[in-house]
Amino acid sequence: MKKPSEASAARSGFRRNTRKRQGEAAEAAFLSKATDLGFDVAKPWGDSAQFDFIVHAGPRCWRVQVKSARPHRSWGYKMKATGNRATYTKEDIDFIVAYIVPENVWYVVPIEALNGGAGLWFNPQPGSKSRFEIYREAWCLMACPREGGCHPEISVHRRCLAGGAPGECPFRR
Repeated sequence: MKKPSEASAARSGFRRNTRKRQGEAAEAAFLSKATDLGFDVAKPWGDSAQFDFIVHAGPRCWRVQVKSARPHRSWGYKMKATGNRATYTKEDIDFIVAYIVPENVWYVVPIEALNGGAGLWFNPQPGSKSRFEIYREAWCLMACPREGGCHPEISVHRRCLAGGAPGECPFRR
């Protein structure tokens, strides 16, 4: 039997913010962000795929898993890099895109960067030395395929033009 507070919440249409709802909200935010940048985005039918979205960028399609982070006790944010209790691999997905909701910050992390690890930690503060900080707003990783030039219709900040040797991608050194 439901507690009186649960019954009144159900009747009023109010529902608690569960992890499932948080994930759904992050997926909706990802869909908006990626399409605003110019990516073509598709969602697989059902919940059976290891990835949430297929992102099309010119000659390449990427399998993307979207995650949203919760604050960690001591610092920053953390999340699991697992699906159905198994750590994601390059056979499952190409990218984890992490949305830090309270900061409105995105991290575009290639699966290879996890090195088989099951967790991601973020500290989106100025001067952060977090392991995954290099992937903050790294949408160019999907816009510029590893084996070619950037897709001209996708409007992302290209880090290969932002410093270092002209045209040198900081992620592919």
